Amino acid sequence: MLFTTLLSSLVVLALIDSTSFGTLLIPIWLLMTSRRVRVDRFFIYLFTVVGFYFLAGLIIMFSADAFLNRYGSLLESNQFLFVQLTLGIVLLVISQLMDTKKARALAAERAARGEGRILKWRNRVMGDSVSSQGSITMLIGLALTAVVLELGTMLPYLAAIGLIASEGPSWPMSGILLFGYCIVMVVPALALLIGRLVVYRALKQPLTKLDKWLSKNAQSTTAWVIGIVGFLLAANAIYDLGWVG
Repeated sequence: MLFTTLLSSLVVLALIDSTSFGTLLIPIWLLMTSRRVRVDRFFIYLFTVVGFYFLAGLIIMFSADAFLNRYGSLLESNQFLFVQLTLGIVLLVISQLMDTKKARALAAERAARGEGRILKWRNRVMGDSVSSQGSITMLIGLALTAVVLELGTMLPYLAAIGLIASEGPSWPMSGILLFGYCIVMVVPALALLIGRLVVYRALKQPLTKLDKWLSKNAQSTTAWVIGIVGFLLAANAIYDLGWVG
């Protein structure tokens, strides 16, 4: 594959990856704070995401073959598939318990009063009411949690790692390509930060409406995400166990 073709393919995959939960949705949510945006704290979140993605990519790129050779048979065993099926069912049950009418009504009431814990947490971490060290710790924790939750669904990223490993240049150029990929992933979030700083007055009303909607439906959205992950895990295990034709 020509280097220019490889580069263009990586850019396209990175832009697809840039629409994920950790690289776009959480940054949007952080920018919706009613307080002055702390650019330094926003960058701490993005740099943590980039760094963790890059580290995970290096590990996958250099150890995937060895890992599959050693544990491939275990991952395909019935014992592992039964554990996967059980985990999927547990996540489905949790999603149902989180999305009851009572839970949705309580979440909506808290959001309407502006007393939701998530809103309070955002205002604290993006404002000046928490120590700098405390804010940094919480933002890093949020970034790491988002990336960990996405590790199982990083299909564009895994495809990019495969392209770099099979068609790309040798080390250290392959590492530079991987790092560049991670940077492109957060370019849309950086563009939104610039927009938030420059034209916030024009964006304030639509951002406020979207913020209220996300806050009101945060619990249901989380429940749906957990349920979808649980369903995919269970369905994949059932198929691999040969229980369906």
